[in-house]
Amino acid sequence: MEKRIRNNKMKLQKEKEKEKEKEKEINDEKPKNEIKKRPKRTKQRVLMLSSRGISTRYRFLMKDIFSLLPHAKKDAKLEKKNSLTEINEIAEILSCNNCIFFETRKKYDLYLWLSKCPNGPSIRFKVFNVSTMDELKFVGNSLKGSRPILTFDQQFETTAHFRLAKQIMTEIFAVPQGLRKSKPFIDKVLSFMIVDNKIWFRCYQIIWKEQNIAQQGLTDNADLNVLEDENNLLEIGPRFVLQIVRIFSGSFSGSTLYSNPDFVSPAQIRFSQKQKKVNRFYAKAKAREQKQERDSQIVVPKDGLEDVFK
Repeated sequence: MEKRIRNNKMKLQKEKEKEKEKEKEINDEKPKNEIKKRPKRTKQRVLMLSSRGISTRYRFLMKDIFSLLPHAKKDAKLEKKNSLTEINEIAEILSCNNCIFFETRKKYDLYLWLSKCPNGPSIRFKVFNVSTMDELKFVGNSLKGSRPILTFDQQFETTAHFRLAKQIMTEIFAVPQGLRKSKPFIDKVLSFMIVDNKIWFRCYQIIWKEQNIAQQGLTDNADLNVLEDENNLLEIGPRFVLQIVRIFSGSFSGSTLYSNPDFVSPAQIRFSQKQKKVNRFYAKAKAREQKQERDSQIVVPKDGLEDVFK
């Protein structure tokens, strides 16, 4: 852990030195009259990491989400023996005030943490129905580094825990304006919809009217009138569903602000399924014993014609 912190500090110092050198070169090239003050940017940086033992499929999901966030930084996997509160120290070293943490349990269950470092709050989600970009194989192809539009369902305003989730998701998934790694235009839409008290995530590419005309090869005025909508949306992935498990007042710790009463842990679901199989086995065994007892109680009467031909 100490080696990782030292390496991260060294990387940060080198990155800051390079940024200062680039700024000096730009300022030296421009005359003093042309130098303009940059607008103040909202410094939202996201730390993204996972726990040790994450599966290949969930690792590809993490890669897809990382490609949508140009203001995110990756870090090495967190050992299971380490406490989750150590993530706050890593975020402080990398100058990140938000965190996305992928936690795996028993190699099958994926939990997603969204946290505001270092003071909180933080939300723990259970992830269902994961589909990566490689699995979906959609035709859409948005530009890497472009800023997305975030759309939220109206049901996010109905309850306090959904309003808090909306605020944290907005600060994490919204790319700040003027970010150096981002492109200065928008061609994506990130959709967050609520169905059955679960948050459904979808990602779409915006296809403008000029792109529609070029792709479909429409030239006549009659053909151009066919396009009623100016812009279209084309899904590009990934897909996943989030269910709120618990909301904490701190970052990966603190008192519980909200606990979902409808949440059932996957371990409990698997236990109930195994219990059903066990009960079915015992029911069949009991029915077999009862049949043997009934068969043993049946007495076949002696036939009087058995001794005729002796």
